[in-house]
Amino acid sequence: MRLAEEIAEAAKLAEVRFVPSGTPPHRTRPGADAQHRVAMAKLAVAGNARFSVDPRETQRSGPGYTVDTLTQLRGEIGADRALVLLVGADAFLDLATWSRWRMLFDLAHIAVAYRPGFPIDTWQARMPEPLAHEYAARYMQQPLAVHLAPAGGIAAVSMTGLDISATFVRSAIGRGASARYLVPDSVLDYIASHGLYR
Repeated sequence: MRLAEEIAEAAKLAEVRFVPSGTPPHRTRPGADAQHRVAMAKLAVAGNARFSVDPRETQRSGPGYTVDTLTQLRGEIGADRALVLLVGADAFLDLATWSRWRMLFDLAHIAVAYRPGFPIDTWQARMPEPLAHEYAARYMQQPLAVHLAPAGGIAAVSMTGLDISATFVRSAIGRGASARYLVPDSVLDYIASHGLYR
């Protein structure tokens, strides 16, 4: 949530859509069914007028690919409006393993959030060659540059260093430890009432 808020602010995005994954092709099956993940996402974004939940990937049969979602979104918003995919640095470093990953640049900009102490030059050194080539050709110095074209650029945004991950939160809940203040109270209440992640 904080990552989305900080990138939205830095790039002056009008809207941020959270798209819960249906059947993620890069990881094991999620620990909660899609209906629960959509419900928790809706609870988490409540109260932030810029945030919404887009459940389209959970409604697909088979694996959900980001390129398919962006293709649909591009069709809905038209060719001229800027579209930005928000990802963390770890996900970005794996981008070249994603399905039809080069097509992503035809559809959207990519904004990469990175933690303090993990500066751009350290993750540049870890990029596989095809991704490093795209990064060198597409890097934008300022996140606001996403408004200069509808797609094709890469922006990097330093975010507040919060050592919180979904894996950590699920693990805390699974072992009966408190996850309060790590996620919104409404989401914790939902997890407890549905017995998730235990």
